[in-house]
Amino acid sequence: MKLALLNELRDQNPVVFNIANFVTVQDVANGLNALGASPIMSAEVQEAETMVQIAGAVCINLGTLTEQQIHQMHVVGQFANQYHKPVVLDPVAVGAVPYRKAVAAALLEAIDVAIIRGNAGEIAALADIDWQAKGIDAGKGQGDLVEIAKACAQKYHCCVILSGPTDVITDGTRVAQVHNGTPLFQLHVGSGDLLSSIVAAFTAVNDDYFEAAQTACLVLAATGELVASQLTADRPATFAVDLIDKLSLVKVSEITDITVIN
Repeated sequence: MKLALLNELRDQNPVVFNIANFVTVQDVANGLNALGASPIMSAEVQEAETMVQIAGAVCINLGTLTEQQIHQMHVVGQFANQYHKPVVLDPVAVGAVPYRKAVAAALLEAIDVAIIRGNAGEIAALADIDWQAKGIDAGKGQGDLVEIAKACAQKYHCCVILSGPTDVITDGTRVAQVHNGTPLFQLHVGSGDLLSSIVAAFTAVNDDYFEAAQTACLVLAATGELVASQLTADRPATFAVDLIDKLSLVKVSEITDITVIN
């Protein structure tokens, strides 16, 4: 675990190009900016090449799909591969909606991704493992989450983050698990989208994507845990605001003090 990457990210201020979910786009932009990255969003395919060229990494989020956006995703992904920029894919609700799974499968066939970040239902769906997903939520299933994540990573030859109460990170062989966090993440829509974009930010400053993924998961999970520890009740809206504040202030030493990872 290289928590020093957080300081490197803040020093380098990498541009993260997001094809965003319009439901959570402001949370993502504010979270990235607070952490020390530089978010940029675009829905226009005509500027795709320029956006990719100035970015350190790309995050593609399937949250609010349109045909035009799907076309943009393919174009952006191909330019990202051409210019050797890492791509993080967030396959929102692919476990619940067959059309979304088909869109994700086509993207994964057409472009090389560095990391896929999803919940248990989404990662299981991409790995063709039976799981009862529920909308954007993880749903329920009986499988071993580590093995599900490994199967997905091996299928697509990339790193996979299966996020939840425990984040599972794997490249198909190596596995790490982050046990930090708070249930308040599940009460705030957009926490997963923010994590995906933070993962992209860390890939922009470290080309060991397994290491970048672990660090990103720990930074967000531990920061959320620190925020929750100061609240006297479960207040999702307060948590969301305080999380942005804490992302701008959190120190490596604070995260180190509470880290639970194996």
